[in-house]
Amino acid sequence: MNVIQVIVTIILAGILTDNYVLSQFLGICPFLGVSKKLNTAMGMSAAVIFVMMLATAVTYPIYRLILESLGLEYLQTIVFILIIAALVQLVEIILKKFMPPLHKSLGVYLPLITTNCAVLGCTILVTEDYGSAAGYGFGSGYLYAIICAFGSGMGFLVAMAIFAGVRKRMESCDIPETLQGLPITLIAASLVAMSFLGFSGVV
Repeated sequence: MNVIQVIVTIILAGILTDNYVLSQFLGICPFLGVSKKLNTAMGMSAAVIFVMMLATAVTYPIYRLILESLGLEYLQTIVFILIIAALVQLVEIILKKFMPPLHKSLGVYLPLITTNCAVLGCTILVTEDYGSAAGYGFGSGYLYAIICAFGSGMGFLVAMAIFAGVRKRMESCDIPETLQGLPITLIAASLVAMSFLGFSGVV
């Protein structure tokens, strides 16, 4: 495959077959907590895409050039969380200054991006999938890692948009009292996740 085909494959895999939320079940907390309204879901997804790409752009070279060369790979998780936390603070400051309504609607879920396992999982997995152990040079590995972060973020956005639509439809449904609230939300989420199994083998 040429470079363009590889890039398209990585992005489609992040959105469809390897969707972090619906296939790998990472980032479930914001997925369930912020998907009640479409505009809030989109705002959260945009913030996650930005943080995923920026975090990957920063953590990948730190891992390859510093941690790996010094034999400090075991510090990966701690270092990555610190970097992600700093980036989330940056996003929060920007939203609070330029988009106060979105900042208010995201509420506690915005700082929680720091501990969003989808973001941390993305930064860790790209170093494994496109690192030296996988046979990638630094240049090509770095490019594919950032593209993978973008595709994973888009997958998060697609999952949030679909589930926000599902929850909107659920508001007008006659749900049995015993299933109202969290139970029907989890059932709906599992059905949406199952629907993505249809993409298995496509990419």
